[in-house]
Amino acid sequence: MINSISEITKIWDKALIKINKSLNDANLFNSFFEGSYIYEIKGDTIVVAANSSLAAVLMGSKYHAIIQEAISEVTESNFNLEFLGPDETEKAGTSQTTTVKKEVKEVKYFEKAKVNPKLTFDNFVVGSFNREASQASLLIAKNPGKMFNPLFIYSNSGLGKTHLLHSVGNYIVTEGNPNAKILYITANDFVEEYVKYVRAERDHQSLKDFFAGVDVLLFDDVQFLADKVKTEEMFFYIYSRMINDGKQIVITSDKQPNELQNLEERLVTRFNQGLVVKIDEPDTNTCVQILQKKIEANGLDINNFDSAVLDFFADKFSKNVRELEGALNRLIFYVVSLKQTSVVTLDVAIEAVQSLVGGKQIVSMLNEAKIINIVADYYNLTPSQVTGKIRNGQIVMARHIAMYLIRSLLDLPLKRIGASFGGRDHTTVMSAIEKVDKELKTNEALKTVISDLTKRIKG
Repeated sequence: MINSISEITKIWDKALIKINKSLNDANLFNSFFEGSYIYEIKGDTIVVAANSSLAAVLMGSKYHAIIQEAISEVTESNFNLEFLGPDETEKAGTSQTTTVKKEVKEVKYFEKAKVNPKLTFDNFVVGSFNREASQASLLIAKNPGKMFNPLFIYSNSGLGKTHLLHSVGNYIVTEGNPNAKILYITANDFVEEYVKYVRAERDHQSLKDFFAGVDVLLFDDVQFLADKVKTEEMFFYIYSRMINDGKQIVITSDKQPNELQNLEERLVTRFNQGLVVKIDEPDTNTCVQILQKKIEANGLDINNFDSAVLDFFADKFSKNVRELEGALNRLIFYVVSLKQTSVVTLDVAIEAVQSLVGGKQIVSMLNEAKIINIVADYYNLTPSQVTGKIRNGQIVMARHIAMYLIRSLLDLPLKRIGASFGGRDHTTVMSAIEKVDKELKTNEALKTVISDLTKRIKG
């Protein structure tokens, strides 16, 4: 016999999962079944409160058979069904109505969990460092539950793992199955819900039953389950059941499975049974592409940014995409709100992020073009002579000095410096810089030249 409000709530929650699957139409389900609940059970009759009078009519006619079948499967009994609209339930006005309705509102799992619609494959910049992870994620999104399960992505922090998780979820909903139930959560989210569950704060529906309705689980930072034995046990059950039911799981971590410490061996083993892919640190070219895409996404003209700015940022912040984006946000804020300039030169960019970069007085650094011009003027040469391929003794010396000053004052990557000198290889640039550096140890005249040029550049 069904007595408690908790039991009544469980019946309708489980029935809704089945009804949702039978309808296979998320919009229809959300429109007519959202907010509905069992108003009361009178003998062999279940009275359902709908969210509108129209919904009550449709439930009692067009969708009656689907609801009847779901209720019968959940209760293993044959109940008659009645449906009431909001006006009818207000007239009845029993205390039970209020209690049940309140409980339905308060007992949902992962209420704040959602897939971020802004993180998609379209705005995920692919390079050699993350190509394999991107390709695997897209393949999974196109064929959820049918290929690699789980997909396990690992890397250091801030390299795009979370972006790929959201991309998978967004792709499935927009390109594959709009009715699929996608759940993106972190390990900490899972731990928090499990604690509430064992404290009986989530007694309307078991955590296991909740996950039975999830089609794709996007699980971030699995390493934080370590040393949480009971939570791991629950996760193992849910994981195993979803895999066995053909549901897709995508997991991220800061380490590969075999390096995860204090995590159950049976979990590690199962992670390895899927596809394990790594994201490395991004190369400079990919960082420049990321910056370009972010600048355009902010509605700014990429042509207003000196190429040296992008190279400088790519070199300084290439080990972490999140830091790279943060530095760019700082620059955009600076040029829009503080400096209020439409043209972003290297000196402006350095001013904007000097607190992030630190070190010497980089606020006075100028772009390499100005350094080349000053060196050329000092030696009565043209800038094209300094950057060209003529190997006259004085021109070669001026060229080496210009490379040395650009490296020491701007700290630009060797590849970028080489590009400013006719596309020279970075090893050629390094050799030139080393020659000047070695000569400075014994050549007083060269020391004077470097000192004079530095004053002109900073002046």
